[in-house]
Formats: sequence, structure tokens, C-alpha cells
Amino acid sequence: MASQRRECPKCRGAMDEGFMLDHTHGGYETPTFVLGPLRKRWWGIQTKGQMKFSVITYRCSRCGFLESHANAERK
Repeated sequence: MASQRRECPKCRGAMDEGFMLDHTHGGYETPTFVLGPLRKRWWGIQTKGQMKFSVITYRCSRCGFLESHANAERK
């Protein structure tokens, strides 16, 4: 978890780092940000060749506001 204290932009409460789970194909994965337009195909969504980033989410301990950020590191 990050050591830097984050402040809620809504109420100025403390933000706690965490993550949201996606239930995909019978398992769990962390959400992923895919750079570029959505490319739908008949079998699903195509992401081959596109840059992907893990998503970190922060939750305000006071008001519950969620704020998500794509990691600087590629997935």
C-alpha cells in the first residue's frame, strides 16, 4: 500500500488504497485500463496490441467516495 497520505477531493477525509475485483471467466482479476478505442468482435473484445495498465482504487474512509487511477507501470 502507498505510504503517501491521500485526501478525498469531496470531503477532505483520508483515502485508503485498495482494488476492485472483476469476476471474469469463473475467476477474479483486478480491473485493467486499456488504452485506445473499444474494439468489439463477434467473440468479445479485442485488446491484442493495445497497452494495458492495472487500476488502483482509493476509498474515502469518511464519505466512501471512490477514485481510480491507472498504474504508471504497464500490465
